[in-house]
Amino acid sequence: MAEEARPDPITEAALRSLKDIAVPQPVSWMPQTWGWLALALILLAAILLWGLLLYRRWRRNAYRREALRLLDELAGDFRNGQTHAGASARLGELLKRTALAAWPRKTIAAVSGDEWVGFLSSHGEIGDTLKRYLDDLEYRGGAIPGADVTDDLLRDARRWIERHHVSA
Repeated sequence: MAEEARPDPITEAALRSLKDIAVPQPVSWMPQTWGWLALALILLAAILLWGLLLYRRWRRNAYRREALRLLDELAGDFRNGQTHAGASARLGELLKRTALAAWPRKTIAAVSGDEWVGFLSSHGEIGDTLKRYLDDLEYRGGAIPGADVTDDLLRDARRWIERHHVSA
């Protein structure tokens, strides 16, 4: 076998005196990351504000949810022949209570008749069946003919409760 070639003594001394390569410190991301932090905080604040607004809206509409629950109970009473007359009287009461929850008492309490129908129409859509009921049938002791008219009446009342608008 051939002998290994050995470098000359000067080259060996130069190789022994070499040191490792000096690696620079890693570049800091700090000047760039504060912007991402600011963006994350802004997004978090926007999400919290959105959640707060949704919660306030949910709380503000609690009276609607309660009125819809009572309307569902009334629907069962309307379909029952024994409680039909009482349900007919309670529907007008439910609409008045719903309005009292949304508007000041002095505005709503004394309103009746055509003025009441006009008030309901001006703040939400009410159907013809509900208008006829509020004009006349409410005071006839439950003389609402037929299940189809009852269904229309309940549908119109539900639509007004769900969609009426309250000015701020």
